[in-house]
Parts: sequence; C-alpha cells; structure tokens
Amino acid sequence: MKTIFTFFLLIINITIYAQVTESEKNIRTVTTDTILGWKKGAVTNLGLTQVSLTNWAAGGENSISANALVSLFANYKNEKDAWDNSLDVGYGFLKQGKKKMIKTDDKIDFTSKYGKKIGKGWYIAALVNFRTQMTDGYNYPNDSIIISRFMAPGYLLGALGLDYMPNDNFDLFIAPLTSKSTFVMDQKLANEGAYGVEKAVYDTTGFLITKGKTYRSEFGGYIRMTYKKNLMENVFLQNKIDLFSNYLHNPQNIDINWEVLIALKVNKFLTTSISTQLLYDDDVKISIDKNKDGIVDAIGPRTQFKEVLAVGLSYKF
Repeated sequence: MKTIFTFFLLIINITIYAQVTESEKNIRTVTTDTILGWKKGAVTNLGLTQVSLTNWAAGGENSISANALVSLFANYKNEKDAWDNSLDVGYGFLKQGKKKMIKTDDKIDFTSKYGKKIGKGWYIAALVNFRTQMTDGYNYPNDSIIISRFMAPGYLLGALGLDYMPNDNFDLFIAPLTSKSTFVMDQKLANEGAYGVEKAVYDTTGFLITKGKTYRSEFGGYIRMTYKKNLMENVFLQNKIDLFSNYLHNPQNIDINWEVLIALKVNKFLTTSISTQLLYDDDVKISIDKNKDGIVDAIGPRTQFKEVLAVGLSYKF
C-alpha cells in the first residue's frame, strides 16, 4: 500500500473536462473562480477498430472492436449551496476471428453531492455514490465461468463530512462518517464469497447448510479528491481518487479507486482519449495462474489496473 500512495504522490494525471452548455453564457459570474447557477454538459466518445484479411501472407485474424464513453454532469451553485451530480457510463468489446466476443470495458458510476456553505470554500456536505456494471464478466480465456454480473458486484456509498471547494477546478471531500455497502446479487457468486461477502457453509459431504450472503456492510472514513483544469487549447484534465478505510476491520488496508481520462481534441468531432483506472480492495480476491497451465497458483488481493485508448468520434454539449 505504501508503494501505491508513493506512486500517487509522484504522478500528475491528465484527463478530460466536459465543455459546458451554451446556456452557461447566461449564468452570472461573481468572481473568476466561482460561477453561480446551473452548469451542465456532457462528453460522448466512440472509438471503432476493424481489420479484414483475405489471403494475407503475413497472417493475422479478422477483428472488430469498439469502446464507448458517456460522461454527464449537472452542477448547481449559489451563495450558500452547492449540488454536484455526475454519471459516467462506459462499454467496450472485442471480436477476433471466430472467437466469441469479449468485454473490454463496462461501468456505471453515479455520484451526487450536496453541500451547505459554512466558510470561504468550505461546506458541510453529504455524498452518495453508486457503481456497478451492465453485462456478465468471465474469467478469460475461460468464457464459461462467470465472475461478475449486473449488481454482482454493486457498490453503494453514503458519506457525511466536510467539502473544500476553493474554485471550480479543485474539490476535496473528507468524510469521517461513511457507510459502504457491497451487493452480490448472484447466489452462485455469493456462495463463493465473491467481493468480500460471507460465503456459503457446507457440511463434510458437500451439502449446503447456509447460503452465502448477498450483502456486506462496512463503516469507516472516506476521502474523495478531484482536480480538473483546461491545460491549454484542446487539452483538458481531470484526476479523481477515492479512498476508503473500514474502521471495524483492517482499517490499515485502504480501498483505492483512482481514475484518469486524457483527451486531445482534433476538431469538433474527432478526439484521441486514454482512460486509466487503478483499483485496490483487500476484500476482493483474485486468482493467479503464474505459468498459464490452467491451475490456480494463488488467490488473494491484487492491484487492478485498466487502460483504454480510443481514437474516434466525440461530441460535447
């Protein structure tokens, strides 16, 4: 964990900040850093890749892949209140040769935060975050074993604390009172104890005595930091990291969700973007096959990392 935090402190992350709507022109500006009223917008990105080969001497396979991202936000601010809402939905797939289509990206992430101003840049605030996925995930290359589904897992987090927003670019939310709920709404996965829920109990003959729990509750502290800025023309950035510590069980093991999205705008409709996500959850056990012989050599928590590069169509409003 110390290595992860050191990495976080040393690296500057670049991503995309959604362009505001035309209606923002009518919003009253108070200072250079604060805009009152509604600020709404969206970013959509679709990247496609297709390869077709016929009698190709160098070899290869026909393939098609796609990645889509939709990011929406609607934020409201007045002299005493701040209400921020965001929804990120992403999905990607790859079809190669005669092999079955495999999923490369899949997420639903919704956040709503309301704050009441108590001082310059400071708010007492409450936050709700919900995360899950849309379709089944498999233990590739074995596509017969389902390891995740819609609401398996699903995460619901509710937090109460202080929010520091000195301007529209930086936001630091610190919540000492936080409830985190994990849902595994698939009984087979719940029986296996997937994603940290209590697994099923069997007798010595293999007879099921008690089903696995489909729900797990945690109570602890939570920190969420976001930074977004227009670096230069056609280059935007945003960095988002969530940290959670369970007071009641191994509080030293910090859950981490760190997301970055980089984008360069070529013109009104063409962009290049790269998104990354780093995850660590001590309760999520991952199987490791070190020599690729089909036999699991170890099971335990691991740092998860995902990177998606897309060159394609984009539209902002």
